[in-house]
Amino acid sequence: MNEKEKKIQEIEVAMSEPEFWNDKERAQTILKEHAMLKANIAEASKFEKGNAIITIFSGAGGDDAEDFSRMLLDMYMKYADRKKWGVSFIHENKNDHGGYRNVTFEIAGVGAYGILKNESGVHRLVRISPFNSDKKRHTSFSLVEVLPKFEKTVNMPIPPEEIKIEFAKAGGPGGQNVNKRETAVRLVHIPTKISVHVSSERSQAQNREKAMEILKAKLYKMREDEKLAKERGMQISKTTDIEWGNQIRSYVLHPYKMVKDHRTEAETAQIDKVLSGDIDMFLEAEKNL
Repeated sequence: MNEKEKKIQEIEVAMSEPEFWNDKERAQTILKEHAMLKANIAEASKFEKGNAIITIFSGAGGDDAEDFSRMLLDMYMKYADRKKWGVSFIHENKNDHGGYRNVTFEIAGVGAYGILKNESGVHRLVRISPFNSDKKRHTSFSLVEVLPKFEKTVNMPIPPEEIKIEFAKAGGPGGQNVNKRETAVRLVHIPTKISVHVSSERSQAQNREKAMEILKAKLYKMREDEKLAKERGMQISKTTDIEWGNQIRSYVLHPYKMVKDHRTEAETAQIDKVLSGDIDMFLEAEKNL
C-alpha cells in the first residue's frame, strides 16, 4: 500500500466515526482531500496499465559505465521477453565497444509501466573491469528512468514558447546517415531544461510527435515525484551529481556475487540470473514503495 492509499484508508476510518461530522467545515476539507487523492490514484492507474518508456543514462565510469548500461538494457529486454512483451528502440547513443552512453526504448505490454516504474533510480555495478589491463576492481553507475507511455489523446498542453526544437540526421553505424534528411528530433523544455531525443521514426513529423509524448511523460513524472516528495517531507535534488550518490540497487560481481536493492533490502547471490532478466523478486518487493 502506497502513501496515497494509506491516507485514503485513514480518512475513511475517520469518516466512519460519529464525531467526524461535528465540525462541518473540517469535514468538508477532508472530503475534498479524499476526492483529490482518489482522482490522483485513478489518473496514475490509467498510465500504470500501459506501456513503459525506459531511458538508461551512463554515469561515472567511462567505458565500464557504458557497458553496464548495455547490461541493464539486456536485463530489461530479457525480462520483457519472458513476459512476452514487445521492445522497440526510440533512440540509441552507442560507443565503439557495444556499450551505450544513453538508450531509450519502449516496453509494450499490459501493466508494463505499473510493474517497472520503481526501477527508476541509480544502479551501481562493482566488478573487475574488462577494459582495464591492471584487472582492478571498478565501480560504475547508470541512471534508469521509467516513464509512462503517453498517448496523443492525453490533454497536457505545453506552451510552444517553452519548447526549443532541434533537428539532426538520424545516424547509424557505418555512416548510414549519409544523404539522409534531418529526421532526428531533439526537444528541450526551456523552464526545466528537460530534453528528449527521438530518432526511431521515418519522418521528422513522426519523431517530433513521439518526442512530444515523451516530454509530456517526463513532465508528468517530475510533477508526481515532487508531489510524493512533498507528502514524505523530502527534498528532490535538481542535480545529477547528488543523484549518483543515492543508488537504489547494487550489482556486485567481485569480490563476491550479490545483487541488493537498498530500498527494500531484497537481495540474492544469483546475479547471473538477475542480469538474464529474472528480476521478479525485486519488482515484487518494490510494490509497497
